[in-house]
Amino acid sequence: MTAMARIVLRCSKHSLLLRPPRVTCMLSPRFLHHQVLISSNFTHSHSQFQISVVELLPISKSQLGLPCSLFDDSTSMDTQSVAAQLRSSGLLQIQGLIGGKWTEAYDGKTIEVCNPATGDVIANVPCMGKRETADAISSAYDTFKSWSKFTATERSKCLRKWYDLLIAHKDELGKLITLEQGKPLKEAVGEVSYGASFIEFFAEEAKRVYGDVIPATLADRRIFVLKQPVGVVGAITPWNFPLAMITRKVGPALACGCTVVIKPSELTPLTALAAAELSLQAGIPPGAINVVMGKASDIGETLLESPQVRKITFTGSTAVGKKLMAGAAATVKKVSLELGGNAPCIVFDDADLDVAVKGSLAAKFRNSGQTCVCANRIIVQEGIYEKFLNAFSAAVRNLQVGNGFTEGVAQGPLINEAAVQKVEAFLQDAISKGAKIQLGGKRHSLGMTFYEPTVVGNVNSEMLLSREEVFGPVAPILCFKTEEEAVQIANDTNAGKLLIFDTMKPCRSWRVSEALEYGLVGVNEGLISTEVAPFGGVKQSGLGREGSKYGMDEYLEMKYVCMGNMSIA
Repeated sequence: MTAMARIVLRCSKHSLLLRPPRVTCMLSPRFLHHQVLISSNFTHSHSQFQISVVELLPISKSQLGLPCSLFDDSTSMDTQSVAAQLRSSGLLQIQGLIGGKWTEAYDGKTIEVCNPATGDVIANVPCMGKRETADAISSAYDTFKSWSKFTATERSKCLRKWYDLLIAHKDELGKLITLEQGKPLKEAVGEVSYGASFIEFFAEEAKRVYGDVIPATLADRRIFVLKQPVGVVGAITPWNFPLAMITRKVGPALACGCTVVIKPSELTPLTALAAAELSLQAGIPPGAINVVMGKASDIGETLLESPQVRKITFTGSTAVGKKLMAGAAATVKKVSLELGGNAPCIVFDDADLDVAVKGSLAAKFRNSGQTCVCANRIIVQEGIYEKFLNAFSAAVRNLQVGNGFTEGVAQGPLINEAAVQKVEAFLQDAISKGAKIQLGGKRHSLGMTFYEPTVVGNVNSEMLLSREEVFGPVAPILCFKTEEEAVQIANDTNAGKLLIFDTMKPCRSWRVSEALEYGLVGVNEGLISTEVAPFGGVKQSGLGREGSKYGMDEYLEMKYVCMGNMSIA
């Protein structure tokens, strides 16, 4: 039995993080203005909240109706012990990187980086802005003059050493990703391997930037085509893949001879800083990679306004991508955008049910549904609809939710409270329009930002779940009759990133693949991203391609050289 206090929370905020000695608990909006039980010895992180202790009473953990693990301090200890391990390895860097020097914000301001599974503060990092970004650009610009003159072989060797270090520190980097992003450790380690594969691939492609010789129309002329690095690159990356989205951009940029200023998400900057530290150890020159984080609007504006930045590459929402595209117009920068999707997964009635369920499960719930290529809507032919719904729901029911460091966990927390509220809003919209919750549909008993894996039936195209990315562990199931209807439903969106479909008919595979308005198509396979194939969308899902030999072109300028009067001795 433990002495507990009955307290009343009165506030207008969505959530409050309480940190008593033996409990870390996020109180969600449904608890506000309600009486809850919590330890009498606590502190709160927001002084504007009014907390009144009403009474003390003895109560057991089981009486609270919550898992006892919530009241164990091992979760908090995990955060601190992992952070200590990473600090001792030299990978927990907590400063920005400008010109090869670890740098604080010039005004001394910082932002907290928190573990989304526990709410614990991992570290405080600089809250940088325009001045720091301007200096990072200058550093990259100065370094470009020398880095671009390195031979392709020299650049290739540096990138190969960086790849080797990423792989050598795969386990530590995986722990860091789980710590600040929340995904299961196995998935995080997988991201490290995936992210490192881009550095390995582009280390090799650095030696294959070929020009051309064009037959001239006049006898005394020679025509050449050269490919040269575009210059300084501003790389703006998201929180859902804090390593891979950086390496997929920085790898080809460095291979071509460009230098970069990275702006990682404020939610997950630590992985970017660790990768940058390893790049320095690999011998990549100081100033070739710079990392600034903090005030997103100030950093973005500085990158856009600078004439020294010749390329912007961005992964994130379509709304922000449009703003960057408009901002880049003033200085006519090259732009590549990897934006939002509305990925459908089509299951035809001739599909192998087991393959379809397995593929749909992986495509939907990887990273708790927080990727732009997660199956946002599963469209099933009527002849197999009920069988698929039952089999899929059974598979989803077996998914284990929890802290990413716990063995067997398949789904971690959502990144923050705003993400949970978005999921809730989408589900409320769907239910109001006739959808039926088959499984889940509420916050998980673990609290914080954990959400139950959810399956929704009776979904139609008028619901937000069908029109926009939910970016959470919610699988809407739609029904169709004919192949033509399936293609029409799939294409009825302004997005065009990834589509997956399951069929055992080769002719249908070709026919449907050609009819779909998507940049990526997976047939009988839910996870298709690889460093050797071009990744990118059509319509409002973006511009350009990342990965593969085609990804190099995004960082190169083509120069035509004409040599005349060749007949003169």
